Amino acid sequence: MPFILPAFALVLLCALLQWRAAAGVALVLALFVTWFFRDPVRQVPPDQETLVSPADGRVTDVVPQADGGARISIFLSVFNVHVNRTPVAGEVVEVTRRPGEYLDARNPEAAARNVQASVTVRTPRGDVRFVQITGLIARRIVCNLTPGAVVARGERYGLIRFGSRMDIFLPPAAEATVRVGDRVRGGSDVIARWRVAG
Repeated sequence: MPFILPAFALVLLCALLQWRAAAGVALVLALFVTWFFRDPVRQVPPDQETLVSPADGRVTDVVPQADGGARISIFLSVFNVHVNRTPVAGEVVEVTRRPGEYLDARNPEAAARNVQASVTVRTPRGDVRFVQITGLIARRIVCNLTPGAVVARGERYGLIRFGSRMDIFLPPAAEATVRVGDRVRGGSDVIARWRVAG
């Protein structure tokens, strides 16, 4: 990660200059940055009928949509893992970025007004859209997907730096299995299931 090496370089510089107090502060900062950008291995559930969480955090909304689908919102605090993962397998058909503000990610207006990156993945049962949304502290979205890419369920694709929100828009063919207040882990916890056809 681009922040980790400079953080430890600062520790080394302070130590070489014998700035003990500054070196101590720099070390704490370097350890926090390393911890923040952690990227643990996750076991993707083998059940192909499930959709996995794209992010670590707490479910703040499960809201029915006009098309018969649902929106699930997940709030990522500064203490959560911030690596984002794809909830479904399929082909990326759209990636859009939108400028905006930096409201607290828990603010209901954040989805409409904050900086965000939206990815739509086409599956045989409908399109699934997931949106990275900045927060009050988060100022940088990393999204490594482009249209035409084929992704696997639970695949790493980006991150949001320092506290944020993730919205997932389910098609009518999927049913949310989480409730407000649930804590989820990206890539390994199930947030929805494909409905039985017929």
